[in-house]
Amino acid sequence: MMIPSFLSIDRANRHVSLDGRNPAFYGDPNAVYAALHAHCPTFYWSEQKQWFFTGYDHVNGLLRDRRFGRQILHIASREELGLAEPMPHLASFDLSERYSLLELEPPEHTRLRTLVNRAFVSRHVEKMKPELAELANRLIDGFAEKREVELLSAFADIIPVTMIARMIGIPEEMGPQLLAWSHAYVRMYMFGRTREQEEEAEQAAKEFSDYVKTVIRERRTEPRDDLLTHMIHTEHKGQYLTEEELVSTTIVLLNAGHEATVHQIGNSVRTILDSGCDPAELFGDEATTERTVEETLRICAPVHIFQRWALEPAEIDGVSFKRGDKVSLILAAANLDPAKFTDPLTFKPDRNEAANLSFGAGIHFCIGAPLARLELNVVLPILFERLAGLRLAKTPVVKDVYHFHGLDRLDLQW
Repeated sequence: MMIPSFLSIDRANRHVSLDGRNPAFYGDPNAVYAALHAHCPTFYWSEQKQWFFTGYDHVNGLLRDRRFGRQILHIASREELGLAEPMPHLASFDLSERYSLLELEPPEHTRLRTLVNRAFVSRHVEKMKPELAELANRLIDGFAEKREVELLSAFADIIPVTMIARMIGIPEEMGPQLLAWSHAYVRMYMFGRTREQEEEAEQAAKEFSDYVKTVIRERRTEPRDDLLTHMIHTEHKGQYLTEEELVSTTIVLLNAGHEATVHQIGNSVRTILDSGCDPAELFGDEATTERTVEETLRICAPVHIFQRWALEPAEIDGVSFKRGDKVSLILAAANLDPAKFTDPLTFKPDRNEAANLSFGAGIHFCIGAPLARLELNVVLPILFERLAGLRLAKTPVVKDVYHFHGLDRLDLQW
């Protein structure tokens, strides 16, 4: 396996040098992952000053390993760990993240997840299939006769944010504003973020939180049949969610409930078009559609990295960690491990091998996975059936960030 010119690997010391903002990398990360699997699947990334794991078994194991967690300050102080104090210019952002499902460990995580889990189980989201199909068809009606479309803004952006807003109880007309807040917010998770991006995320977090508080006040006095009302009025072991917990949970559900799915719709369409496969065969029935969707999730996952704190001393693949060390798991690379997947860089919709790790694993397995899978299984067949002869009109524009992987533009013709 050739090592790309912009990737430097010291195999003896398992050190890697790679600029995460290099367009050659974020434009085609799978090629880098293939080189890493061949030469150095567990490595210390010099620029990020952290250990990274790409092997399927290591990533899968670490996601489930209770010696590692998303949170560390529940068992140790900043002073003990040598961590810097929170940055004052990110006070609103930090507050909005304080009770995020993505950042908590039990027992707080268990309590919050129990309260929202019922809304996302498969049998519940399955009821959304008719309105999801109606929305997809209505959007396609708006551009089908034009014979061309920029798919993200006209289709992929709208579907997930509309569906998650409906579930939570946020008015659909807030969709564009939710997208704007979310795009600014998630920049905080990217490598090499700037002070300007931090300030934009802080402003988005403040406005987002203030808005959610107004909706919470409305639901307290006028309950409705939605998830937010359920979270407000349901107790767990005698406790109700506080306002701060409600705000954090609502924001993470709105962000996670659409951001990754927007990317995955675009990634999936591009992958299918690039593959040259006949859509009629890929979406012939529900079973083949499910296999196609899972293969797109495997080969072009929207979220690439999840991080964990070592909660106690541990050794993984010969690397020793002490309490307070941070490790990174590259989910998208684990999906390409040649030890688990034959010819891993090739799109094979009839593949019957290991389950992809795109939604994570363990207690932090993506709570919205049933909804995301439903959205993909419903809208992709409709899109390819309605727009016969769908093809790329221009070279897709890849997002200039690493951590998420998706497109900024996807121009299509038919």
